Amino acid sequence: MAAQQNGFPGAGFQDLFELEAGTFWFRSRNKLIFWVMRKYFADARNFLEIGCGTGSVLTGMEREFPNLSLSGSELQTSGLLHVARRLRNVAISQMDARMVPFVSEFDVVGCFDVLEHTAEDTVVLTQIFKALRLSGGAMLTVPPHQFLRGQDDEYAQHARRYRLIKLKEKLMSAGFRLLHLTSFVLLLLPLMMASHCWKRLASAPYDPTSEFRIGRPVNQALERVLDVERTMISCGISFPFGGSLLALAQKPHAAD
Repeated sequence: MAAQQNGFPGAGFQDLFELEAGTFWFRSRNKLIFWVMRKYFADARNFLEIGCGTGSVLTGMEREFPNLSLSGSELQTSGLLHVARRLRNVAISQMDARMVPFVSEFDVVGCFDVLEHTAEDTVVLTQIFKALRLSGGAMLTVPPHQFLRGQDDEYAQHARRYRLIKLKEKLMSAGFRLLHLTSFVLLLLPLMMASHCWKRLASAPYDPTSEFRIGRPVNQALERVLDVERTMISCGISFPFGGSLLALAQKPHAAD
């Protein structure tokens, strides 16, 4: 099934494994995820990540929340092999996000930059809803802005980019109650747009890892910028534009 489905290319997991821990993008996204857990889901007892890749998020979750029972799933075995090497106390499984076998099992389900890889994103949302306990929460990140679509999307086999209002509609159609919806990476959006234009004009062969292979001083500076942005979000500010979208939603209690 994994070989027949579109999605992130299996060969790319090795690059991710080598780059994630030291790259501002992944580090900053993880910090935002950890803040969300403390702010919105502090009482959670268990957590499932759908499309866990090489286990970057789960590695951080294990460190930040040692009492949380963690599970991870991934369709591609090339990603799961990295998860198995990194983590010993996480239940991992090969799973298609469109056919989640769990029913009312988890307090929180995370799905980070996964929905865009499948044509059936509404099916995935209903499966996440099914897997959650009553009052359980979902955390999602997806890429926004169709005008940013380019070689990166083609390489990663993205079916779409999202509009904020469209993501909200899909979550509500799946039965969720929206808790928070915001863009992030707003402060770096001009750099992303410039990079997008340069890649379209450049004649050099496409390198999917080039944007992550930057010098340490620049990497640290960009991470500090996103630290400031995360502080703004934690103060209640929602951004209408940015390089990524964050959605937090809840499965309503029966009485809601």
